[in-house]
Amino acid sequence: MEVPFLLSKGVTLVLSLVVSYLAYHGYRRSGQTPMLYVSGGFVFIGVGAVCEGLIYQLFGTTIASAALVQAIVVSSGMVLILFSLVKQ
Repeated sequence: MEVPFLLSKGVTLVLSLVVSYLAYHGYRRSGQTPMLYVSGGFVFIGVGAVCEGLIYQLFGTTIASAALVQAIVVSSGMVLILFSLVKQ
């Protein structure tokens, strides 16, 4: 794999995990459940950003099937974040 590709995926993963940690810390401090959903959502988004390349390279699947898995994982994270915004 190319270095710029790996670097960009790594930065995306690290940033999403930092946001997830901060959201979890906010949950622990305030006890507000929606912050826990935000934290989980960003974990899914970060993992989704990396999983496409890993699935494509490690399992030898087509790029379309790897992109489908990535879209499902990232969409799951978005749903968690959306749920945190509309939860009362």
